[in-house]
Amino acid sequence: MTTLVFGSAGQLGRDLVPMLTGAVVGATRADADFAVRGSLADCVRRHAPKLVVNCAAYNLVDKAESEPDAAFAVNAWAVRELAMACRDADAKFVHVSSDYVFGLDAKRDAPFAETDAPGPVSVYGSSKLAGEYFARALAPKHLVVRTCGLYGAWGVGGKGGNFVETMLRVAGQGKPLRVVNDQHCTPSYTKDVAAAIVGLIAADANGLFHATNTGATTWHDLAAETFRLAGVAADLTPIPTRERNDPARRPPYSVLDTAKLATVGVAPPRPWRDALAAYLVERRRG
Repeated sequence: MTTLVFGSAGQLGRDLVPMLTGAVVGATRADADFAVRGSLADCVRRHAPKLVVNCAAYNLVDKAESEPDAAFAVNAWAVRELAMACRDADAKFVHVSSDYVFGLDAKRDAPFAETDAPGPVSVYGSSKLAGEYFARALAPKHLVVRTCGLYGAWGVGGKGGNFVETMLRVAGQGKPLRVVNDQHCTPSYTKDVAAAIVGLIAADANGLFHATNTGATTWHDLAAETFRLAGVAADLTPIPTRERNDPARRPPYSVLDTAKLATVGVAPPRPWRDALAAYLVERRRG
């Protein structure tokens, strides 16, 4: 069986590809351009896969507010094209989505289940939700996996690194760090998310699933735990979101419930602190 992976050069894709079985083809922008209509469908026809995994995304959350067309081109219209190409090829479509499909429930303190109604509050979140709907409506065999706060050894070139790497880099420069302490989420190690996706594929799961590490924290507390585990002294100050004045709004609570994984025999990923510790060990090994 041939599996075609879009976004194979990103941090999630780079961890996912080695875990997949059979013939795996990694598709980068050189192979198929998400901004060029027809390019993705041509790639699917050329490789004739039985499984297509889309790890690619436009994930510049703030920039999306000023260039919505670019965000929707990658996160929605390209997903629509892939879903239809998978339908025509009788291939299963696995699409990775985001916790940012949820919104501004300031009082919420219980993780979101797959059955909870989404309500994005940013262009990025809206574009990701649109992509989900296209995948689920147009690909008869589909698996949509929402995740959250990804970080991995390969980083994300377009964003200049992941959050953990950014914190370590800025602290290493001796600069003060002011990090929001009122946005609750679950930072997730790409190796663990990739393993969950592989488990879902092996179980022939269909529909919508959440796959993150377990537990919840804030971005400030993630930074603090990173510095503690890494033995780094940092000038770190918690601040409320309102002090940042970012172009895009973020949900104050976007923790995802992963209990549904167990219904198809997939073990939920480990707690986020354990995953972070493992990542920092991997990082030291180079």
